[in-house]
Amino acid sequence: MTDETVTDETGPDETVPGTGADQLVQYSVDRGIARIALNSPRNRNALSATLVAELTGALTAAGADAAVRAVELTHTGSTFCAGADLSEASQGGMRAGAARVMALLKLIVMLPKPVVGSIDGHARAGGLGLVGACDIVLAGPKSTFAFTEVKLGLAAAMISLTTLPKMEPRAASRYYLTGETFDATTAARIGLITEAVTDIGAATPAVLDLLRAASPQGLRETKSLLTTAVLDGFDTRAAALAELSARLFGSAEAVEGMRAFLEKRRPSFAAE
Repeated sequence: MTDETVTDETGPDETVPGTGADQLVQYSVDRGIARIALNSPRNRNALSATLVAELTGALTAAGADAAVRAVELTHTGSTFCAGADLSEASQGGMRAGAARVMALLKLIVMLPKPVVGSIDGHARAGGLGLVGACDIVLAGPKSTFAFTEVKLGLAAAMISLTTLPKMEPRAASRYYLTGETFDATTAARIGLITEAVTDIGAATPAVLDLLRAASPQGLRETKSLLTTAVLDGFDTRAAALAELSARLFGSAEAVEGMRAFLEKRRPSFAAE
């Protein structure tokens, strides 16, 4: 979900995802690390159908590449991910979109290689679902976070599967219910991210070098141990939460909330 405070090559390569000038997701591999960067700054890297499809393709390619032992998930521009593309969501038909995002989150968790989130920008709503799905997350000083769904007549339904297992319960209650913005230091304290860092450009390579030195089998099997409980949640609740998300997006209150956001005005349901 977007939030009001969030403030190339000559052609595509048919065999390597994310190498074309018009790609919304950049993909490259360097010394065993697949670097995947969200590259749609014009809409704050919102989870449009096209971006989700390209990100899914890049993650699938990394998972299938025997030369890749870990993934770095990062971004271009000042926003990591603003969540759902409200210009698409406001047109209705969110069931297909909800299914796509749910499948994407599960893919990150199930990927047989660790995923390191490297963030130095804003993350909102559905973007926090990506944060929660990563195995390790480093966030720089420009990072801010907010579960903004509640401000738009929605709930953090699908992304609860990847964020609630990581967060301190009292903090989850506060930030889910208020929708307020918090910084990287707070995000680390409540468990949403791994570490708040002062220099993301130095901290990320240091972690990636540690993964390069590890055994691919060891990484794969250790990640499997760490993600079992989260995947159990997907197995038991994913369908119901995707349905809830789609239903809320289609509600009159959410339609008003999204319209108010796009029109940069106060929604009618907001109390004085």
